[in-house]
Amino acid sequence: MRALCYLQNVAGFVQEQIRHTAAWTKMMKILSRPSSSSPPPPPSGTWMISHAFHSKSLNVNTIDDALSLFNRMLRMRPPPSIVDFAKLLTSITRMKHYSTVLSLYKQMDSFGIPHNTYTLNILINSFCHLNRLGFAFSVLGEILKLGYQPSTATFTTLIRGLCVEGKIGEALQLFDKMIGEGFQPDVLTYGTLINGLCKVGNTSTAIRFLRSMEQRNCRPTVVVYSTIIDSLCKDRQLTEALSLFSDMLAKGISPNNFTYSSLIHGLCILGHWKEAIRLFYAMIHRKIMPDQLTFNTLVDALCKEGMVAKAHYVVDMMIQSDLKPDVVTYNSLMDGHCLRSEMGKAVNVSDTMVRKGCVPSVISYTTLINGYCKIQIMDKAMGLFEEMSRQGLIPDTVTYNTLIHGLCHVGRLRDAIALFHEMVAYGQIPDLVTYRILFDYLCKNHRLAEAMVLLKAIEGTNLDPDIHIYSIVMDGMCRAGELEAARDLFSNLSSKGLHPDVRTYTIMINGLCQQGLLAEASKLFGEMDENGCSPNACTYNMITRGFLRNNETLRAIQLLQEMLSRGFSIDVSTTTLLVEMLSDDGLDQSVKQILCEFVQ
Repeated sequence: MRALCYLQNVAGFVQEQIRHTAAWTKMMKILSRPSSSSPPPPPSGTWMISHAFHSKSLNVNTIDDALSLFNRMLRMRPPPSIVDFAKLLTSITRMKHYSTVLSLYKQMDSFGIPHNTYTLNILINSFCHLNRLGFAFSVLGEILKLGYQPSTATFTTLIRGLCVEGKIGEALQLFDKMIGEGFQPDVLTYGTLINGLCKVGNTSTAIRFLRSMEQRNCRPTVVVYSTIIDSLCKDRQLTEALSLFSDMLAKGISPNNFTYSSLIHGLCILGHWKEAIRLFYAMIHRKIMPDQLTFNTLVDALCKEGMVAKAHYVVDMMIQSDLKPDVVTYNSLMDGHCLRSEMGKAVNVSDTMVRKGCVPSVISYTTLINGYCKIQIMDKAMGLFEEMSRQGLIPDTVTYNTLIHGLCHVGRLRDAIALFHEMVAYGQIPDLVTYRILFDYLCKNHRLAEAMVLLKAIEGTNLDPDIHIYSIVMDGMCRAGELEAARDLFSNLSSKGLHPDVRTYTIMINGLCQQGLLAEASKLFGEMDENGCSPNACTYNMITRGFLRNNETLRAIQLLQEMLSRGFSIDVSTTTLLVEMLSDDGLDQSVKQILCEFVQ
């Protein structure tokens, strides 16, 4: 009756994946398949086997050693105790040979060697690692059927199996059932569940379990704290992460390398490099040596902030710590110099990388290509592109996008389009960034017809144009005086599953103002807030200039006042237009006085 009660209360909630009798029968058929070879005859000198179990751990270095020892154990008379078999199975589990554990379990069963809770837990663990949860829960049923008592380790293993398969809801239910049956979760149980919650982004629930853990007098470890801190950093909740870090220190729990690395990485992503450096030195002060990832994270952050000299200093520290800079380190340094247009220094870093035996990657070449494109030295950029092929490296979409943008920027639109066709011919799939670059330069260079052909081409593919691409095309239409076509495209956005953003509205408002359609422009401007897309400074300046150019000065003044009340600034173009109007002798003096207030 007790076994039945357990099955109903503990395993019942996963009935769709656990059919106890059927699953167990199927499992036993798997385990009962004939072995490819019979165990060898019993050897002499069995005292050697007995000697192997005198210590808590076995001196088994390879799976072949383990299998040889297992086969000899089967032939011993009397046979070793189940504890000895459990030690051997544990050793094989640590080698990650989970399928072998199942096979050996079958052989033990055929030899009539009885199992205990510990060996059945090993079996559960093996099934979980092999992603066969139904069988794992069937073993739990067998534990209960045999009258054994499951342990906390049994439930922890099953919870981990559920978490690994992303079944967090079922893991939480099993946790509740476990407590309901009077089992006390330990730090490993909590840690397993917290790790599973963090992996699916449910950090808030993980924190609640941390507090529950503390209330139950189950002291969290540095691993538990670090798991949650890392998840908070990935969610960009740096304030909460640092608060938990302080809480951890206050409770006397020493952070480890992973704790610091997570925080430093999180701070760097948000641009808090000063705080990241402070933590970096605090880490060293605690005699915790940063690893390669931590060093590289800090080097990359400093380079992105333009502090390449400091980044080089961190690399020197890295070398003094017996860590070799890798391709990621060198790429960050090159990128830092490229951002500062220091191409000579960037090339020197590249040369040093090769001299130190570090092979440049696609990212290495793309970084240098981007640097040359920024300073408009396209021959050098194209030379590096050709060198990539000679080195057996395949340029990726980012490489092509970088070059296409660089060529467009210097007016070599024909070369950019040719490179685009080469990109497609070589099997590199253009992304939305590629198309945005091409549409932008086609439309700005009054090649609207080509842009429309390209738009129809990508509308027929699996890559759906986004609102940015449609906005570029609408801008091109407005520039070409094709306002009606822009209107139609704007009206059809909703049918494409898209919503105009602030840039789309601003483009349309400007197009309407250019045609003197101020009433329609004003109506569209008013719809922005209603549609949850508030106008920005660019929108205000654009519509204000439209009213000023069409001599609607009083409405323009209202817009200027509204713009300033919202905290936006009058831009240079609007200010220039206001100054021109103030020099107009025909403008009413009272209006001039009001306009003067906006240019002071």
